[in-house]
Amino acid sequence: MSSEANTVTAVYQVTGMTCGHCEGAVAEEIGALDGVSSVKAVASTGQVTVVSTAPLDNEAVRAAVDEAGYELA
Repeated sequence: MSSEANTVTAVYQVTGMTCGHCEGAVAEEIGALDGVSSVKAVASTGQVTVVSTAPLDNEAVRAAVDEAGYELA
């Protein structure tokens, strides 16, 4: 994780995403977490890049990904 200008960027690996709908579902759930300012999910790589105002709790991210129907690797 790197931080600059009071933001934290974290990259997570998510399994099961196969299309744009998957990306949107994951981004919507993670984006609803407190402090998240942007989410970019890429189905082809399984990577989800999250920018937030503070480090996120891994269990909160895992729960959000689970809620979207996918799994945090």
